[in-house]
Order: sequence, then structure tokens, then C-alpha cells
Amino acid sequence: MAAENPTEVKARTTPRQMALALFEDMFDLGTSISEANREIGYQRNNFFTEIVNMGLAARRFLDAAYFIVAQEPEAVDQYDVELNYFKWLMRYDSRNLKHLRTIADEAQNAKIRVTNTPSDREPAADDIWVQVQLIGMVAMHRGRIRFDVHHSLIPHIRDPRKSHWLSLRISTAFTRSLARAIYDKVLPSVPAGRTDWIKLDEMRTWPGKMGANASIFKYFKRDWLEPAVREINEISDIELSYETRTESTSSKKVDRIRFLLKRKDTADAVMASLSDASQIYKILKDEFNLSTRQFTEISDNRDTWNDDRILQAIEYTRFKLNRGQVKKSPSGYLMKALRDNWRMSEAERTMVQVQTKLLTYETEKAAAKAAVQTSVERSVASRDDETRARMNEESRQGKEHFAASDAKAKREHIRAWLASREGKLVLKRMKLEASSITEDIILTTPDLAWYLGQFVFGRLKAEVAQ
Repeated sequence: MAAENPTEVKARTTPRQMALALFEDMFDLGTSISEANREIGYQRNNFFTEIVNMGLAARRFLDAAYFIVAQEPEAVDQYDVELNYFKWLMRYDSRNLKHLRTIADEAQNAKIRVTNTPSDREPAADDIWVQVQLIGMVAMHRGRIRFDVHHSLIPHIRDPRKSHWLSLRISTAFTRSLARAIYDKVLPSVPAGRTDWIKLDEMRTWPGKMGANASIFKYFKRDWLEPAVREINEISDIELSYETRTESTSSKKVDRIRFLLKRKDTADAVMASLSDASQIYKILKDEFNLSTRQFTEISDNRDTWNDDRILQAIEYTRFKLNRGQVKKSPSGYLMKALRDNWRMSEAERTMVQVQTKLLTYETEKAAAKAAVQTSVERSVASRDDETRARMNEESRQGKEHFAASDAKAKREHIRAWLASREGKLVLKRMKLEASSITEDIILTTPDLAWYLGQFVFGRLKAEVAQ
């Protein structure tokens, strides 16, 4: 079956399956993830860039764990994968399990913290302060690794809103902790072209432990900052430069830095650029399930296939889908719409608007009719309830009067009721003979008692009217 329909099988390939396939192809050859010829990554929530005081290896450990969490079809209590696969995702080539455990320990000690307390004052009782461990339990046994992540973080990993594309192929290529830390921090700011001003003392906390000379700017620049910037520009998908400024116009102490950012003109950068437009990326990935090959084609043509052209192709494909004119693969139709620059004409757009208005009008008309019908039914039901309540009250008063009457009056009420048209109809419906009806039978039969009470109330009402 799979051989007969290879296109359908490819369309169902998930990022998780693709990563596993790459691992199987490359691991036996001793090839690391940073040398992969296909992109591996996920949409990472912007707030995970707030992680500080973490070394390079621990960052890779966390990236691998979160990639696995992001690719699972459903959230689970624990994640269990082959240890070699996990090590390949984090580009850990050593067989030193003791060192790997140390890295896991560092990752477990890292936390994400959210607070609204300003840095220039002490915390107050009404301030918000939340701190969550970035990864929980980690277990390694017989070639497998198991781990869990706090349940409050799972939605932010699996379905991020404000996010950016993190390429594991690029992120695992870094050899300098500060380079990786800067890269993480600036990714959400790439579309804007620059970051805000950042305090140097704050930036010095990003990569974890640094030497004593790092507190002196000229040494920090020479030994850490410049090498980190060079590595980012050499191996990543962005070009980065920076500006600095002093504490004040009268001071010579450099205390702030701002990064200037630009995407490179490469297929990897184009892929990441597309992923920055998270809404478009999610539509192409989730709604149309584009394959890696199709994403690569979009990347290769991104200079002409801009966001507007992609959105036009999406709109056109949806229009044809709704009209039942796409018979095979929606993703293939979308790619053809992109290649041939198909778009909806103004006449088609007007037609859709008119049809939408007509449908809206008919829907509103049907809703209004249903509302009127419901109102009428409620009104009738309300009147029925009022009538039933009134008749029950009348019967109650009639039964009370009957109970208070003497024996002669009771016999007269019963005789008159049994002889009346109403009494005869009740007896006929209940298949009873008038000759067999006694006072005891009436009082112990709720329906007979109710109708007798109605009859007695009617006689009382007639007497009052006279």
C-alpha cells in the first residue's frame, strides 16, 4: 500500500520521524547533527530566552529534551527515547556517562523565573514571583533516557504563541558559551533588526561562570565578546554587530550594549525567516502539512516568494478547497499556486463576499425565526403552566369544601358529579361504572378526587355568582 502511494506517506511524515530517520542515517557514519543536510528544529517560546547561568552543554541538553517534547503528538507524563538519539540531538559525542550526568544535573538546577518586581526595589507581598525547574526527573538506564518536564511548561513548549525558530543543526555547532547565550537572546529580535540596550553586568550572567577579567570591559571584549560575535557570524544564520555606550556623558565606563541583527542570504536563514512569521509557518505546517522538500523549495525562492505571495497562494488554495476543486494533495496544489503565482481575482473575491453575506443573511434569518418559535413555545408553555397551577388551586379549594361538608351534602356533590357530563367523561376514560363509585374510592383515587374537587369548586363559584 505504501509503495502504491508514496506521496501520501511522505505527506504524513512528522518532524519527529524525520529527525529519527536522519539520526539512523548519520549515527552509524559518525556524523553529528550540526552536519545534517536537512533542517531539524522547533518553534521555541520567546520566554525560554530568559534562561541564564547555564553552560553550553546544559543548553544543548535542554534543547534536545524540549525538541522531543515539542514533537510528541500528545503530552505525556514522562518522555522515553534511545540515549544515543538524545546524545545525537545535543551533539554529545563522548561515551563519558559521568560527564553526561553532570550536564543533566546542571540542566536540572536551571530554572525559569517570572516576576513583576522591579530590579530597583525589594519584593512586596502583592508582587508576582514564579520559579519553575526547566527539567525535572532524568533517568538513564540500559541505553535509554527518561525525563519529565513540569506540567506548567508543556503548553509553552508544545504550542508557543510568541516564538522563534530554533535550529538544532545551528545551535549545536556553537563551541563558546557566550556565543550560544547571545544567539539565544537575540533570536526574537531579528525581525526588528536590533535589540534594546542591555546592561553588560546582566549579559555577563548569561553563559554561566566567567573569569575575573570579564568584569573589565577591554578584557571582556577581547577574550569573550569579540570571539563570540565572530563565531555567531561564522556558523549561524544571522549577521551580528554591536554598539556600546557609557553610564553617562561624563563617564568613560562602558556599561551597555545593543546588538544589530540581519538574516543571512542562505537557505537556512530563509527557513528561519519563514519560521519567524510563526502564523504563516503554522498554517503551512499544520493546515497543509508541507514536506521538508516543499519547505526547502520555499526557502530557495524566498526572495520572490515573500509573505504576501505565500498568503495569496494560501487564500487561493482555500478558495478552491471550499469549492471542491482540489481533488488530490492540498499541499501540492498550494505549491503549484506559489510557483505559478495564482491568486484570487477581484471578481472571485467579490463573489465570495456576496456568498458570505447571503449565507450570513440566511443564517441570521433562520436564527431569528428559531428565536421567534422558541419565544412562542415558551409563551405557550408559560400559559399552560399558569393554567395548570390555577386549576390545581381550584381543585384544592373544592376538595377542602367537600371535606368540610356534612354527609348529606357530600352525597349530593357525588351524585351531581357522576350525573354531569364532565363526570361521565372521566368515568368513561377510566373505564369505571357510576354504580361502583363510592366516596372512599373517589378519595383514594387521585384523578377522581382532583376532578371532583374541580366540580365542587365550579358549583361554589356558580352559587357566589347568583
